[in-house]
Amino acid sequence: MTNTRERELTSGVRIPLVGFGTFLIPNDQAASAVENALAAGYRHVDTAEVYENELGVGEGLRRGMQREGLERSDVFITTKLWPLTQERNKTGAETVRSLDESLERLGLDQVDLYLIHATFGREQRLEQWQALAEAYKSGKARAIGVSNFNTAHIDELIEAGLPVPHADQIELHPWSQKPQLVSYLNQKGITPIAYSSLAPLSTWRTAPGHPSGKTQEMRAEGEHSDSPFKKLAEKYGVTEAQFLLGWGVQNGYPVLPKSTNPDRMRENLDVFSFRIDDADLEDIRGMDRGAGLAWGEVDPTTHG
Repeated sequence: MTNTRERELTSGVRIPLVGFGTFLIPNDQAASAVENALAAGYRHVDTAEVYENELGVGEGLRRGMQREGLERSDVFITTKLWPLTQERNKTGAETVRSLDESLERLGLDQVDLYLIHATFGREQRLEQWQALAEAYKSGKARAIGVSNFNTAHIDELIEAGLPVPHADQIELHPWSQKPQLVSYLNQKGITPIAYSSLAPLSTWRTAPGHPSGKTQEMRAEGEHSDSPFKKLAEKYGVTEAQFLLGWGVQNGYPVLPKSTNPDRMRENLDVFSFRIDDADLEDIRGMDRGAGLAWGEVDPTTHG
Protein backbone atom coordinates (compact mmCIF):
# COMPACT_ATOMS: atom_id res chain seq x y z
CA MET A 1 0.00 0.00 0.00
CA THR A 2 1.08 3.57 -0.56
CA ASN A 3 -0.36 7.03 -0.06
CA THR A 4 2.36 8.84 -1.99
CA ARG A 5 1.78 10.34 -5.43
CA GLU A 6 4.62 8.47 -7.16
CA ARG A 7 6.13 5.01 -7.29
CA GLU A 8 9.77 4.29 -8.01
CA LEU A 9 10.53 1.80 -10.75
CA THR A 10 13.52 -0.49 -10.32
CA SER A 11 15.33 1.62 -12.91
CA GLY A 12 15.24 4.45 -10.36
CA VAL A 13 12.72 6.49 -12.36
CA ARG A 14 9.70 7.75 -10.42
CA ILE A 15 6.31 7.31 -12.11
CA PRO A 16 3.35 9.49 -11.05
CA LEU A 17 0.49 7.36 -9.76
CA VAL A 18 -2.13 9.19 -11.84
CA GLY A 19 -1.41 9.46 -15.53
CA PHE A 20 -3.38 10.78 -18.47
CA GLY A 21 -4.46 7.96 -20.79
CA THR A 22 -4.92 8.71 -24.49
CA PHE A 23 -6.42 5.46 -25.82
CA LEU A 24 -9.31 6.28 -28.21
CA ILE A 25 -8.41 9.98 -28.40
CA PRO A 26 -8.07 10.73 -32.14
CA ASN A 27 -4.84 12.30 -33.34
CA ASP A 28 -6.58 15.56 -34.25
CA GLN A 29 -7.92 15.90 -30.69
CA ALA A 30 -4.87 14.63 -28.83
CA ALA A 31 -2.93 17.91 -28.80
CA SER A 32 -5.65 19.90 -27.05
CA ALA A 33 -6.43 17.01 -24.70
CA VAL A 34 -2.80 16.63 -23.60
CA GLU A 35 -2.34 20.40 -23.30
CA ASN A 36 -5.44 20.58 -21.09
CA ALA A 37 -4.25 17.60 -19.04
CA LEU A 38 -0.95 19.30 -18.28
CA ALA A 39 -2.84 22.48 -17.34
CA ALA A 40 -5.01 20.38 -15.00
CA GLY A 41 -1.90 19.10 -13.23
CA TYR A 42 -1.09 15.77 -14.91
CA ARG A 43 2.62 15.01 -15.13
CA HIS A 44 2.32 11.54 -16.66
CA VAL A 45 1.03 10.92 -20.20
CA ASP A 46 0.47 7.47 -21.73
CA THR A 47 0.21 6.76 -25.46
CA ALA A 48 1.13 3.98 -27.89
CA GLU A 49 2.17 3.41 -31.47
CA VAL A 50 -1.11 1.62 -32.21
CA TYR A 51 -3.23 4.48 -30.83
CA GLU A 52 -2.12 6.47 -33.90
CA ASN A 53 -2.08 9.71 -31.92
CA GLU A 54 1.59 10.18 -31.04
CA LEU A 55 1.89 13.23 -33.33
CA GLY A 56 -0.97 14.93 -31.53
CA VAL A 57 0.32 13.87 -28.12
CA GLY A 58 3.73 15.31 -28.97
CA GLU A 59 2.20 18.62 -30.07
CA GLY A 60 0.15 18.74 -26.89
CA LEU A 61 3.25 18.11 -24.81
CA ARG A 62 5.11 20.96 -26.48
CA ARG A 63 2.22 23.39 -26.13
CA GLY A 64 1.33 22.34 -22.62
CA MET A 65 4.87 22.36 -21.30
CA GLN A 66 5.47 25.82 -22.72
CA ARG A 67 2.17 27.08 -21.31
CA GLU A 68 2.87 25.67 -17.84
CA GLY A 69 6.59 26.50 -17.79
CA LEU A 70 7.57 22.83 -17.49
CA GLU A 71 10.89 21.20 -18.25
CA ARG A 72 11.08 17.84 -20.01
CA SER A 73 12.08 16.23 -16.71
CA ASP A 74 8.79 17.37 -15.17
CA VAL A 75 6.67 15.06 -17.34
CA PHE A 76 6.72 11.24 -17.43
CA ILE A 77 5.92 9.93 -20.92
CA THR A 78 5.09 6.34 -21.87
CA THR A 79 4.64 4.87 -25.32
CA LYS A 80 4.40 1.31 -26.54
CA LEU A 81 5.69 -0.89 -29.35
CA TRP A 82 2.99 -2.57 -31.40
CA PRO A 83 4.74 -5.91 -31.99
CA LEU A 84 3.18 -6.71 -35.36
CA THR A 85 3.87 -5.28 -38.79
CA GLN A 86 1.95 -6.42 -41.87
CA GLU A 87 0.51 -9.34 -39.88
CA ARG A 88 3.89 -10.67 -38.78
CA ASN A 89 6.02 -10.07 -35.71
CA LYS A 90 8.55 -7.26 -35.83
CA THR A 91 12.22 -8.16 -35.76
CA GLY A 92 14.65 -6.57 -33.36
CA ALA A 93 15.75 -4.09 -36.02
CA GLU A 94 12.12 -3.19 -36.75
CA THR A 95 11.54 -2.74 -33.03
CA VAL A 96 14.36 -0.21 -32.84
CA ARG A 97 12.96 1.56 -35.90
CA SER A 98 9.51 1.67 -34.31
CA LEU A 99 10.90 3.35 -31.21
CA ASP A 100 12.79 5.88 -33.32
CA GLU A 101 9.60 6.63 -35.27
CA SER A 102 7.62 7.04 -32.04
CA LEU A 103 10.26 9.43 -30.70
CA GLU A 104 10.13 11.42 -33.92
CA ARG A 105 6.32 11.67 -33.80
CA LEU A 106 6.45 12.70 -30.16
CA GLY A 107 9.26 15.18 -30.79
CA LEU A 108 11.43 13.61 -28.10
CA ASP A 109 14.93 12.22 -27.74
CA GLN A 110 13.85 9.85 -24.96
CA VAL A 111 10.73 8.37 -23.39
CA ASP A 112 10.47 7.62 -19.70
CA LEU A 113 8.92 4.19 -20.27
CA TYR A 114 8.76 2.03 -23.40
CA LEU A 115 6.57 -1.08 -23.37
CA ILE A 116 5.94 -4.09 -25.59
CA HIS A 117 2.18 -3.71 -25.99
CA ALA A 118 1.20 -7.37 -26.34
CA THR A 119 2.36 -10.98 -26.60
CA PHE A 120 2.58 -12.39 -30.12
CA GLY A 121 5.10 -15.16 -30.87
CA ARG A 122 7.74 -16.37 -28.41
CA GLU A 123 10.91 -16.03 -30.50
CA GLN A 124 10.01 -12.58 -31.75
CA ARG A 125 8.98 -11.60 -28.23
CA LEU A 126 12.48 -12.42 -27.00
CA GLU A 127 14.06 -10.57 -29.92
CA GLN A 128 11.87 -7.54 -29.31
CA TRP A 129 12.68 -7.54 -25.60
CA GLN A 130 16.39 -7.69 -26.37
CA ALA A 131 15.89 -4.62 -28.58
CA LEU A 132 14.16 -2.81 -25.72
CA ALA A 133 17.05 -3.71 -23.42
CA GLU A 134 19.42 -2.09 -25.92
CA ALA A 135 17.19 0.99 -26.09
CA TYR A 136 17.40 1.24 -22.31
CA LYS A 137 21.18 0.96 -22.38
CA SER A 138 21.43 3.61 -25.08
CA GLY A 139 19.24 6.04 -23.15
CA LYS A 140 16.32 6.17 -25.59
CA ALA A 141 14.11 4.88 -22.77
CA ARG A 142 14.64 5.58 -19.07
CA ALA A 143 12.74 2.41 -18.22
CA ILE A 144 11.35 -0.53 -20.20
CA GLY A 145 8.53 -2.91 -19.65
CA VAL A 146 5.72 -4.97 -21.08
CA SER A 147 1.95 -4.83 -21.29
CA ASN A 148 -0.57 -7.66 -21.06
CA PHE A 149 2.17 -10.17 -20.16
CA ASN A 150 1.43 -12.92 -17.67
CA THR A 151 3.86 -14.78 -15.39
CA ALA A 152 4.82 -17.31 -18.07
CA HIS A 153 5.64 -14.57 -20.58
CA ILE A 154 7.87 -12.78 -18.08
CA ASP A 155 9.50 -16.01 -16.89
CA GLU A 156 10.58 -16.77 -20.46
CA LEU A 157 12.37 -13.42 -20.65
CA ILE A 158 14.18 -14.08 -17.38
CA GLU A 159 15.01 -17.69 -18.30
CA ALA A 160 16.56 -16.42 -21.53
CA GLY A 161 18.97 -14.34 -19.46
CA LEU A 162 17.33 -11.06 -20.42
CA PRO A 163 16.62 -8.15 -18.03
CA VAL A 164 13.58 -8.19 -15.77
CA PRO A 165 10.98 -5.65 -16.97
CA HIS A 166 10.54 -2.52 -14.90
CA ALA A 167 6.74 -2.51 -15.38
CA ASP A 168 3.79 -4.52 -16.69
CA GLN A 169 0.73 -2.52 -17.80
CA ILE A 170 -2.37 -4.66 -17.30
CA GLU A 171 -6.11 -4.33 -16.81
CA LEU A 172 -6.70 -3.85 -13.08
CA HIS A 173 -9.87 -2.83 -11.24
CA PRO A 174 -12.03 -4.38 -8.48
CA TRP A 175 -13.67 -6.78 -10.95
CA SER A 176 -10.31 -7.91 -12.38
CA GLN A 177 -7.73 -7.83 -9.59
CA LYS A 178 -5.31 -10.53 -10.84
CA PRO A 179 -3.92 -11.23 -7.33
CA GLN A 180 -1.52 -13.98 -8.40
CA LEU A 181 -0.05 -11.92 -11.23
CA VAL A 182 0.21 -8.78 -9.06
CA SER A 183 1.91 -10.77 -6.29
CA TYR A 184 4.38 -12.19 -8.81
CA LEU A 185 5.11 -8.73 -10.25
CA ASN A 186 5.73 -7.26 -6.81
CA GLN A 187 8.03 -10.16 -5.91
CA LYS A 188 10.05 -9.54 -9.07
CA GLY A 189 10.19 -5.77 -8.52
CA ILE A 190 7.98 -5.14 -11.57
CA THR A 191 5.53 -2.27 -11.14
CA PRO A 192 1.93 -3.14 -12.10
CA ILE A 193 0.40 -0.25 -14.07
CA ALA A 194 -3.39 -0.32 -14.25
CA TYR A 195 -5.55 0.42 -17.27
CA SER A 196 -9.35 0.21 -17.60
CA SER A 197 -9.59 1.26 -13.95
CA LEU A 198 -13.13 2.56 -14.49
CA ALA A 199 -14.54 -0.61 -16.09
CA PRO A 200 -17.15 -1.16 -13.32
CA LEU A 201 -18.81 2.19 -14.06
CA SER A 202 -22.08 2.17 -16.00
CA THR A 203 -20.63 4.95 -18.18
CA TRP A 204 -17.44 3.06 -19.02
CA ARG A 205 -16.68 3.04 -22.74
CA THR A 206 -17.57 0.25 -25.11
CA ALA A 207 -14.89 -0.13 -27.76
CA PRO A 208 -14.05 -2.50 -30.61
CA GLY A 209 -12.30 -5.56 -29.27
CA HIS A 210 -14.12 -5.59 -25.94
CA PRO A 211 -16.38 -8.63 -25.47
CA SER A 212 -19.69 -6.81 -25.90
CA GLY A 213 -21.86 -9.21 -23.94
CA LYS A 214 -19.71 -9.09 -20.83
CA THR A 215 -19.18 -5.35 -21.17
CA GLN A 216 -22.91 -4.67 -21.45
CA GLU A 217 -23.63 -6.92 -18.49
CA MET A 218 -21.12 -5.07 -16.33
CA ARG A 219 -22.39 -1.68 -17.50
CA ALA A 220 -25.94 -2.69 -16.60
CA GLU A 221 -24.83 -3.71 -13.11
CA GLY A 222 -23.14 -0.35 -12.64
CA GLU A 223 -26.41 1.45 -13.40
CA HIS A 224 -28.19 -0.10 -10.42
CA SER A 225 -28.92 2.40 -7.66
CA ASP A 226 -27.51 -0.06 -5.12
CA SER A 227 -24.26 -0.60 -7.02
CA PRO A 228 -21.51 -1.21 -4.43
CA PHE A 229 -19.34 1.50 -5.93
CA LYS A 230 -22.13 4.07 -5.73
CA LYS A 231 -22.49 3.26 -2.03
CA LEU A 232 -18.73 3.31 -1.40
CA ALA A 233 -18.29 6.58 -3.27
CA GLU A 234 -21.06 8.14 -1.19
CA LYS A 235 -19.45 6.85 2.01
CA TYR A 236 -16.13 8.54 1.19
CA GLY A 237 -17.66 11.68 -0.30
CA VAL A 238 -16.18 11.16 -3.76
CA THR A 239 -17.39 10.20 -7.23
CA GLU A 240 -17.45 6.58 -8.34
CA ALA A 241 -14.58 7.30 -10.71
CA GLN A 242 -12.53 8.86 -7.93
CA PHE A 243 -13.22 5.87 -5.70
CA LEU A 244 -12.11 3.35 -8.34
CA LEU A 245 -8.99 5.34 -9.17
CA GLY A 246 -8.29 5.78 -5.47
CA TRP A 247 -8.53 2.01 -5.01
CA GLY A 248 -5.82 1.64 -7.66
CA VAL A 249 -3.41 4.20 -6.28
CA GLN A 250 -3.93 2.98 -2.71
CA ASN A 251 -2.73 -0.41 -3.94
CA GLY A 252 0.30 1.30 -5.49
CA TYR A 253 -0.83 1.00 -9.12
CA PRO A 254 -0.27 3.94 -11.46
CA VAL A 255 -3.67 4.52 -13.11
CA LEU A 256 -4.44 6.03 -16.52
CA PRO A 257 -7.86 7.73 -16.63
CA LYS A 258 -8.87 9.31 -19.93
CA SER A 259 -11.15 12.29 -20.47
CA THR A 260 -11.26 15.21 -22.88
CA ASN A 261 -13.35 17.26 -20.41
CA PRO A 262 -11.07 19.58 -18.36
CA ASP A 263 -13.38 19.43 -15.31
CA ARG A 264 -13.37 15.63 -15.40
CA MET A 265 -9.60 15.65 -15.88
CA ARG A 266 -9.17 17.60 -12.64
CA GLU A 267 -11.68 15.38 -10.86
CA ASN A 268 -9.85 12.21 -11.91
CA LEU A 269 -6.58 13.65 -10.63
CA ASP A 270 -8.06 14.37 -7.19
CA VAL A 271 -7.82 10.91 -5.64
CA PHE A 272 -5.41 11.46 -2.76
CA SER A 273 -7.77 13.16 -0.30
CA PHE A 274 -9.34 9.95 1.04
CA ARG A 275 -8.22 6.51 2.13
CA ILE A 276 -10.27 3.33 1.86
CA ASP A 277 -10.47 1.50 5.18
CA ASP A 278 -9.32 -2.07 5.68
CA ALA A 279 -12.84 -3.50 5.96
CA ASP A 280 -13.87 -2.04 2.61
CA LEU A 281 -10.64 -3.21 0.99
CA GLU A 282 -11.40 -6.72 2.21
CA ASP A 283 -14.93 -6.53 0.81
CA ILE A 284 -13.54 -5.39 -2.55
CA ARG A 285 -11.18 -8.37 -2.64
CA GLY A 286 -14.29 -10.53 -2.72
CA MET A 287 -15.58 -8.76 -5.84
CA ASP A 288 -12.86 -10.14 -8.13
CA ARG A 289 -14.25 -11.82 -11.26
CA GLY A 290 -11.02 -13.03 -12.81
CA ALA A 291 -9.94 -12.08 -16.33
CA GLY A 292 -10.80 -8.60 -17.52
CA LEU A 293 -12.57 -7.22 -20.56
CA ALA A 294 -9.87 -5.85 -22.81
CA TRP A 295 -7.55 -8.87 -23.13
CA GLY A 296 -7.49 -12.57 -22.49
CA GLU A 297 -5.15 -13.84 -19.80
CA VAL A 298 -2.71 -15.56 -22.15
CA ASP A 299 -3.16 -14.75 -25.83
CA PRO A 300 -4.53 -11.25 -26.45
CA THR A 301 -5.89 -10.58 -29.89
CA THR A 302 -7.14 -7.01 -29.39
CA HIS A 303 -5.56 -3.90 -27.98
CA GLY A 304 -6.42 -1.42 -25.25
